[in-house]
Amino acid sequence: MAFLTNDKLTIVGAAGMIGSNMVQTALMMGLTSEICLYDVFSPEGVAEEMRQSGFGDVKIVATTDPEVAFTGAKYIISSGGAPRKEGMTREDLLKGNCEIAEGLGKNIKQYCPDVKHVVIIFNPADLTGLVTLLYSGLKPGQVTTLAGLDSTRLQSALAKKFNVMQSQVTGCATYGGHGEQMAVFGSRVKIAGKPLTDLIGTPEFPEQEWEDMKVAVTQGGAAIIKLRGRSSFQSPAYLSVEMIRSAMGGESFRYPVGTYVHSGKYDHIMMAMDTTLDKDGAHYNIPQGTPEENAKLDASYEHLCKMRDELVTLGIVPPISEWSKVNPNL
Repeated sequence: MAFLTNDKLTIVGAAGMIGSNMVQTALMMGLTSEICLYDVFSPEGVAEEMRQSGFGDVKIVATTDPEVAFTGAKYIISSGGAPRKEGMTREDLLKGNCEIAEGLGKNIKQYCPDVKHVVIIFNPADLTGLVTLLYSGLKPGQVTTLAGLDSTRLQSALAKKFNVMQSQVTGCATYGGHGEQMAVFGSRVKIAGKPLTDLIGTPEFPEQEWEDMKVAVTQGGAAIIKLRGRSSFQSPAYLSVEMIRSAMGGESFRYPVGTYVHSGKYDHIMMAMDTTLDKDGAHYNIPQGTPEENAKLDASYEHLCKMRDELVTLGIVPPISEWSKVNPNL
């Protein structure tokens, strides 16, 4: 089998539902010949299932030892945090999961400082990604967070509404924070080639229905919990593996990713931007939408800043003025 790379891919949280789905997806995509499954709970059962699936050309290692997991890793995807339960917001996970992210960053710095790319997907992803980046010592473009799931939720909602294939809904993007404060940009969306802005406010798609849809998109994760009785796992697993594939030099990632932003207007924050993700990491532009969309993005940024500042108060990260002492790349 021809692989994208022979570099070691470590999947953190591999014993869980997201992690085990990531392992299977990475193997099915033929990303690498060396994959390591790491979890504080033994991921050996997942490894055995994968071996018994007949993925014969791949070395599959399962471990609970961070030294074994991270030493030599060139790519990492982490879902290794507590999942969100019904009634919880992503922000409810802030303290515990950011402490986990601090440990992850320190493991990266100690065992695999030459890692090429890290994808963080455990919530609140913008903050856990930021903490991981800070303590890993990596460059900003080397750590990204899963934000594309919000864009696919917008795309799928519009595809269902207008009874078209998802590929016929183009230009979908949500920016800012991954969560209910995200900014939904509809001004560039087209439905089977027709601008969404030409449809909003018509009898087919009244203004209020569009407003309700935007709210529903921002609450898409909570909707999955109600539908399935557990937080979503298949979609974040698939999209995060697509992200690492892009970082390995494969097919370009189709949606925005969360990346470290230091632009003046938006500063010292991890948030979804207009991004390109490739083997050189994440590159971003600040998205430009309508005045209303830009204002929503500003509000999302302010919300993220409040959570970031709470991490300083909790002692999980130092004041921003001291970040460069922890990570000279910031």
